[in-house]
Amino acid sequence: MARIVTTTPLFPDQMARLDDVGHETIVCASEGLAAEIASADALICMLIDRVDDALLARAPRLRIVSNVAVGYENIDIEAARRRGVLVTNTPDVLTESTADLTFGLLLAAARRIAEGDAAVRADAFPAWGLDQPLLGLDVHGKTLGVVGMGRIGAAVARRGRLGFGMQILYSDRSGHETAERELEAERVPLERLLAESDFVCLHVPLTDETRHLIDRAALDRMKPTAILVNAARGPVVDEAALVDALERGAIAGAGIDVYEDEPTVHPGLVALRERVVLTPHVGSATRDTRHAMAKLAVDNVLAVLAGEPAITPVN
Repeated sequence: MARIVTTTPLFPDQMARLDDVGHETIVCASEGLAAEIASADALICMLIDRVDDALLARAPRLRIVSNVAVGYENIDIEAARRRGVLVTNTPDVLTESTADLTFGLLLAAARRIAEGDAAVRADAFPAWGLDQPLLGLDVHGKTLGVVGMGRIGAAVARRGRLGFGMQILYSDRSGHETAERELEAERVPLERLLAESDFVCLHVPLTDETRHLIDRAALDRMKPTAILVNAARGPVVDEAALVDALERGAIAGAGIDVYEDEPTVHPGLVALRERVVLTPHVGSATRDTRHAMAKLAVDNVLAVLAGEPAITPVN
């Protein structure tokens, strides 16, 4: 029997899978993790849980850290490798739901859906007129710039091209033959993508290279009519620079799901309303997707504890 520590309550059927094999499972909040990890054989954790070298040093029995997320910047991968601890993540299963949310933010910002909802609820239905309040921006037929053509980026590009007839530009370290063939996507330098796109969607992992990839200079390259959408990682965007760009009209709007210092959000961003839509890091937050993430995390743990290869290893 192994001892499994999870920092989040799993769905009942997934907890039952662990119990059925005979493993002991402890649900423990992040604050108590240092105490519980000492006797753990496996850890199931979330993106908000910091698994660093100091924590790993307290876990001599630990065999696997199963991260319930695609990204794993919360885990010291080198320290885990050095200590012989396998790290896994949950790719693929959240691709489509995150792409849905990305496009939802794009549409909501462009068509000012949140502002319209607030107006109706406040009994402030705008007067009819050709140049009436809450005029939005067209999405169909426009240019969509995708920064990072991985699984999610490609899914967003597919929605833009096939659903809205958009021209697709993308920036990535490597080419994406399928997107180029099926979506007529064009790979271009980031500078050109920013300058020519009507909508810029970010889908890169957080690394030293991508931190503040979108800074004041990048925002100033964008069209004043463009909208930025970030459903990747908060620190990819310089939040203060984004607020400044929105306030001075350097860009037209933004749809943001992730923030530099979550759950804290820059107060200037919160204060903005016009073509600015904010959601609380809910890219994968559908019941089906979260269940699939939990199942894959448990699959990885059960495989490793049984002496089998992990399903989705990171290291």
